[in-house]
Amino acid sequence: MIHYHPTIEVLTDYAAGSLPLAYSLCVSTHLEHCAECQKQVKKLEVVGSQLFNAGQSGTTTEQHDLSNLKSSFLEKLSQQPSAFHMKEDEPSNPVDDETNRSPRWDDYKIPRSLRQFITQHYDDLAWTRLSPSFKIATLYNQEGGAQVALTRVKAGAHMPTHTHTGDEITLVLEGAFSDESGVYRKGDFINRDSSHKHKPIVTKDAECICLTVLDAPIQFTGWLTRLLNPLIRRHHPYAG
Repeated sequence: MIHYHPTIEVLTDYAAGSLPLAYSLCVSTHLEHCAECQKQVKKLEVVGSQLFNAGQSGTTTEQHDLSNLKSSFLEKLSQQPSAFHMKEDEPSNPVDDETNRSPRWDDYKIPRSLRQFITQHYDDLAWTRLSPSFKIATLYNQEGGAQVALTRVKAGAHMPTHTHTGDEITLVLEGAFSDESGVYRKGDFINRDSSHKHKPIVTKDAECICLTVLDAPIQFTGWLTRLLNPLIRRHHPYAG
């Protein structure tokens, strides 16, 4: 069961098409695992369509629209059924026939949203090993902005203690890990900012593969792992 989800603000921006590309990729991948957020996005799309139609037919001023948009949106959202009904011919989980027919690359099902970067299997990516148990593969660098990457940590191992110099989104693709705040399993969507310092530890039953979006490089704090910080910064597109 998935316990950690994008906030309603993030889902709203996603439904409206205004979420940055890197974050949209992470949300899309989460939606492949999470029926609850699928329903929430559909509700948001319905509400957005209603507000758009009302705005097209109304005569309110721009200032009035801006001051009341948020309250109108939340009011309409609260009026939607708590269990949004999909069409009978629409699956409860957005896994199409292509997904069901696709092979299990290196024993994992590659999410549809990531197949533009991973055409065969995870092992074919250009992994950079940062420790004997931890490696990272960059999928996409937005010039001057966010980095989309995969992290891969061996079963029972931990990622070095680090802080964040910007926002970080982590989506668990395979396996599970824990930190000081909880346990995170496949499909969980975790948001961290510069106030967080943690030491993720992978469960002993399987390796953990995560999709991450980083606004700015992480910063290792250990006396030895700090030597890796220049390497991390060099591979990140953030120029600040």
